[in-house]
Amino acid sequence: MKLQINGKETEVVEGKSAGEIAKEIGDEKALAVKIDGQTVDLNTKITTTTKTLDFIDFTSKEGKEIFRHSASHLLAAAVQKLFPKVKLTIGPAVEDGFYYDFDADEPFTPGDLKKIQKEMHKIMKKKVPFERIDCSVDEAKEHQKDQPYKIEMIDDLGDEQMTVYKSGEFVDLCRGPHVPHSGYLKAFKLTKLAGAYWRGDVKNKQLQRIYGVAFPTKEELKDYMRLLEEAQKRDHRKLGKKLKLFSFHDEGPGFPFWHPKGLFLFNKLLDVWREEHTKAGYVEVKTPVILSKSLWEQSGHWKNYGENMYFTEIDKEEYAIKPMNCPGGMLMYNETVHSYKELPLRVGEVGLVHRHELSGVLSGLFRVRQFHQDDAHIYMTPDQIVDEVQNVINLTDKFYKMFGLTFHMELSTKPEKAIGTEEQWNQTTESLRKALEATGREYVVNEGDGAFYGPKIDFHIKDAIGRTWQCGTIQLDMSQPDNFDLTYMGEDGENKHRPVMIHRTIYGSLERFIGILIEHYMAKFPLWLSPVQIKILAVADRFNDYAKEVKEKLTAEGFRVELDSRSETLSKKVREAQLEKVNYILVVGEQEVTDKTVTVRTRDNEVKGAKSVADFIKDLKIEVKRD
Repeated sequence: MKLQINGKETEVVEGKSAGEIAKEIGDEKALAVKIDGQTVDLNTKITTTTKTLDFIDFTSKEGKEIFRHSASHLLAAAVQKLFPKVKLTIGPAVEDGFYYDFDADEPFTPGDLKKIQKEMHKIMKKKVPFERIDCSVDEAKEHQKDQPYKIEMIDDLGDEQMTVYKSGEFVDLCRGPHVPHSGYLKAFKLTKLAGAYWRGDVKNKQLQRIYGVAFPTKEELKDYMRLLEEAQKRDHRKLGKKLKLFSFHDEGPGFPFWHPKGLFLFNKLLDVWREEHTKAGYVEVKTPVILSKSLWEQSGHWKNYGENMYFTEIDKEEYAIKPMNCPGGMLMYNETVHSYKELPLRVGEVGLVHRHELSGVLSGLFRVRQFHQDDAHIYMTPDQIVDEVQNVINLTDKFYKMFGLTFHMELSTKPEKAIGTEEQWNQTTESLRKALEATGREYVVNEGDGAFYGPKIDFHIKDAIGRTWQCGTIQLDMSQPDNFDLTYMGEDGENKHRPVMIHRTIYGSLERFIGILIEHYMAKFPLWLSPVQIKILAVADRFNDYAKEVKEKLTAEGFRVELDSRSETLSKKVREAQLEKVNYILVVGEQEVTDKTVTVRTRDNEVKGAKSVADFIKDLKIEVKRD
């Protein structure tokens, strides 16, 4: 029989498993397979009705999730072997690895992690198969009879048919799929212990979470551990505290407090955003932070996003603190009748939004409960989509280049659960595709990963050590224009035409983007972005007057300068200035006062020697312009 295998027509023997076929075609990296679009285990047999096979390996997002989820089962199997009384909860794959939560009478120790990892290696070497078992609810409960958390999950699921996966003596409630056997999990490491509440609710029992990472080869694991070591040096939470950029307090968990230097960074990004968006033909608006329940019901957030929102009551009426800017923006759009001649209408808002995140996932500026989203909503006619998307891509490219960031783009298409007609999806997806192809850039297609209301393009930036971060996005929306009855007057004079709407961000969240920049630069910001560009150090008190004179000249030219006139040793003051990541350190003493110069050194301890203040200012202006 003939099948489309990885997009190529291939002759195969009927009745074989997908794994056997993978071996025949030499695909040794396959972890799982899509059979006619459904992701299943490699031991699944093909049938006479099978039309397509698409093998999944670790290079794909789905492949990484399958691999790491299998590693979490390996972890749980080892823990259950060593600690039989431990109760199992959940063990998902996460962005950089996996974890499993356990209910144990005694807390795990670092020594226990070593024992667990050793047991995992034993199981891995035995190549224990992952066996899928389809069963009834009663059978699933029998398999999990000693696991109360699993029984609770079975009851909550309410499904008539269940699946469990068996690996030797270990059995876990799971939908799968998994790698064929434990031998695939050759390279892993348990990284840390943490606490977590069952179902993320502080009212429930606190569990013990074990984190780990897993890769197909030892080389990839070593590379990742080196990357992790480098990332720890760049941790924005540590650098932010050390450099007094921002802080967090128990009185407001997940709500950042901006210190003067951190607020400078925030405002600088905002200034750049406003300047570039004005050039690109955007207008800026500001909508209220608190809006009525009726608005959020109309937008669908009350029903579909309520668990992530904060609520309040005003005059005995229910209100919500906005988690997104768009509903307020659409109220403003509907205030006037718009003509096709006005479109495209580009409206930006750096809006303060609040989203309820579980305490266990809060992570510095990367995951907060309050942040500023650099939204823009573009209202346009259908034939303007391609040009407008290209404009957004070009603007996004311009922004990322300012910070020395490269990026790649991903096109996400219609998911299983979606609104709108097939014709709408085809038209909008094709428009995004045309815009992407017109840029001449390569892009990846994520089939079925679009938003329920429309296809999207995501921008994944790469930082100085090769990590990728999803920041910018372009989303075509076929839902909210209908929900809010948005219209424009067409050439026919009828005010009944429905505009196409784009949601887009570039920074994404200013807070998160600043966190990324701190780690990207290791807080050694380029001159134009640095909160403190220059620090002047007087060798002794008698040189303070000249140091102040130099400071005044530099400040008058618009540079950000601090003067350290403390009675400390010069070496100590230089070292502290370097630790503060100040771009330039100017030393003034007897010789400098006599010659009307400054001795220039950098934060990397490069001594550039004596320069006149005028020449130093000239060099700074050239550097700022180059940045």
